Amino acid sequence: MKISAAIITYNEEKNIEDAIRSVSWADEIIVVDSESTDQTRELAESLGARVLLKPWAGFSAQKQFAVDEAAHDWIFSLDADERVTDELREGIRGLADKEGHADGFRIPRLSYYMGRAIKHGGWYPDLQLRLFDRRRGKWNGAIVHESVQMEQEARVEILKGDILHYSVDSTGHHNEMIAERYAPLGALKMYEAGRRTSPVKAVFATVFAFMRAYLLKAGFLDGYPGFCIAYFSAHHAFLKHSLLIELQKKGDSMQR
Repeated sequence: MKISAAIITYNEEKNIEDAIRSVSWADEIIVVDSESTDQTRELAESLGARVLLKPWAGFSAQKQFAVDEAAHDWIFSLDADERVTDELREGIRGLADKEGHADGFRIPRLSYYMGRAIKHGGWYPDLQLRLFDRRRGKWNGAIVHESVQMEQEARVEILKGDILHYSVDSTGHHNEMIAERYAPLGALKMYEAGRRTSPVKAVFATVFAFMRAYLLKAGFLDGYPGFCIAYFSAHHAFLKHSLLIELQKKGDSMQR
């Protein structure tokens, strides 16, 4: 069972070395870079990764390109701001000694926020299908929150050990990610799927998002970081619905 570890990058010089070192156990490490202007590609190559340059085509498209270009059928997909724990590494290595194992594996992802491991608020275990046989699955093409789609009859199991996630540097960075990426892409995804909203729905979604993260999912147990996560969850919901209202208005005006 040979495994290709696949990472997509853009200006990830602060992250790429630790990401690559955490998958040094893989039989191949492939990095697909979307024209970084920093030292990402040079650092990746210095650690033995095979680096391919591809202009940005979206998260799913970049990740599927890495899958298609990999030397081996078994793929382990890792983001540049993620790390593999020792427990997870040993769990993956142990698969080589097992017969009849699954076609894909979901892995718990533990995110760090404001220096704290977040165990509540809907952020954990955040199962991610990251180890899979490319003959039985592929990236689903979603413009946001992309995921691996396995064939209907494929068997999927859960591996022990976490992927550590260091995606948010600060509350300012969190706000920027929502405003520039997740809310606009989320609104577009909803619009293209035929979903519609209203000011009343926007208010309800905002309040519910906070209550869900902070109370229903026990985000309060994560202290102040948990409160910030709930706040930004509400902010994301409000901005996404507001942008969807704007898309609806533009769509209606074009049809007249």
